[in-house]
Amino acid sequence: MISVLVVEDDPVAGEAHELYVSRVDGFEVAGRARTGQDALRFLEHTQVDLVLLDLRLPDMDGLAVARALRNAGSNADVIAVTSARDLRVVRASVASGVVQYLLKPFTFAAMREKLEHYARFRQSLGHDREASGQSEIDRAFSTLRGVDRASLPKGMGEETLAAVVSALRAHREGAAAGAVGELAGVSRVTARRYLEYLVDNGMAGREPRYGGVGRPEMFYRWAEDSG
Repeated sequence: MISVLVVEDDPVAGEAHELYVSRVDGFEVAGRARTGQDALRFLEHTQVDLVLLDLRLPDMDGLAVARALRNAGSNADVIAVTSARDLRVVRASVASGVVQYLLKPFTFAAMREKLEHYARFRQSLGHDREASGQSEIDRAFSTLRGVDRASLPKGMGEETLAAVVSALRAHREGAAAGAVGELAGVSRVTARRYLEYLVDNGMAGREPRYGGVGRPEMFYRWAEDSG
């Protein structure tokens, strides 16, 4: 389980954020703080994996909290939860170690997406070994962003991508391109192209499976279902 500290001064918003976190598989709320100092005191004696951090706190700037965590040697990651749209704040957030930025107001679906991307990021970097190369590191960081549908390669469409993703997620144990294509309503060749795109962006994994004589068939699996 990924433990989360919610830092939010508004009691209604804080309760909502706790509820949202608890509804996402693999996450649990370790505590809630209403001020920056409360958050720092909590983290002195309780280790968490992730901090959902409001950047506008009554006693101190949220980014000062993030910097204090790093100075104290904390390895907790930070997702900024804020209404601040100033790009200077966004840039400062990155410099302060914030891994994701979630704008208020937001829906449960928006937070769930951020948390799921973060979980895949942790999973991709959770092995005690060296990366095989630049491409593996790039794929790990791409999981924080998810699939950027606004910049799909030429000839690829959002609707088809969504259909392939849905079909792949339906095959929890993995499936070949033909099976994914059949469920998504596209050809095997088209399905393979979209599946390879998902693999390249860290959203899916692939592995060869031997089912008989001849070359092995490539099976794909949605990343959140990976071992």
